[in-house]
Amino acid sequence: MKKIVLALGGNALGSTPEEQKDAVKTTAKSIVDLVEAGNKIIISHGNGPQVGMINLSFDTAAKSEAKTPAMPFPECGAMSQGYIGYHLQNAIENELKNRKLEKMVATIVSQVLVDKKDPAFENPTKPIGSFYSEEEAKAMEKDGFVFKEDAGRGYRRVVPSPRPVDIVEKSAIKLLYDNDCIVVAGGGGGIPVVEEDGRLIGVPAVIDKDFTSAKIAELVDADTLIILTAVDQVAINFGEENEKWLDEITIDQAKVYIEEGHFAPGSMLPKVQAAISFAETKEGRQALITSLEKAAAGLQGKTGTIIKK
Repeated sequence: MKKIVLALGGNALGSTPEEQKDAVKTTAKSIVDLVEAGNKIIISHGNGPQVGMINLSFDTAAKSEAKTPAMPFPECGAMSQGYIGYHLQNAIENELKNRKLEKMVATIVSQVLVDKKDPAFENPTKPIGSFYSEEEAKAMEKDGFVFKEDAGRGYRRVVPSPRPVDIVEKSAIKLLYDNDCIVVAGGGGGIPVVEEDGRLIGVPAVIDKDFTSAKIAELVDADTLIILTAVDQVAINFGEENEKWLDEITIDQAKVYIEEGHFAPGSMLPKVQAAISFAETKEGRQALITSLEKAAAGLQGKTGTIIKK
């Protein structure tokens, strides 16, 4: 039996609620395959399309004659955690019933503590929501929002992307996990919160879900962090004649490949960085980067890229 944290990529979820309902049925089969093999599972997931859709809906409604209030970004993140968690729970529970397996499944709406002094807050880079004209963007900047021009398509609001420091609900997650529950937690990287005067306050930011998954894996003392992506393995010299697919590399080798610029920012780079951040926390821990369909084979060493000390 292995204690596993699964970080689901965007390819495992659809862009609309109906697409997602269909997509999670396939996702659930792969997850339950791992459960049926005797592994204990925590699932984290991305929420890029979903939180953008929620944010855009409220933005549009706020501009309408109905004058619906704008929704703060932390609340949009919480909404996405709820509805993605519901779809995952539902699909996993149905797959468990099909196989006559008795397991609990629960979603924890997760707050993730970040450092308010994180340099990311000085340089917001993560685009969210809809496109605006320059005039609209300048008007909204008066409300404290930051906008950047996006590839000639207009202006988009940008928010910081700080690193996770702690998981607020870690005790609840661990309690469920230790009692054989399949847990969905840290969705979308979690709802970013900072501590001020002993209180937790939500902030408009987006935490990379792979780093949050690594932090969850560390806190529950998992054996393996599986970061799921669209490819079966990590490659260096990707797309070149000397392209090389990696089976197993050390943390030190991975750091060298990062320095050499082999992994694209916003794509494979944060996945490799998150894998390193987990693998180096304790002897014997490892991270596996592979596709959802090959996760079970990856655990058997048949495919995927393993990163460990």
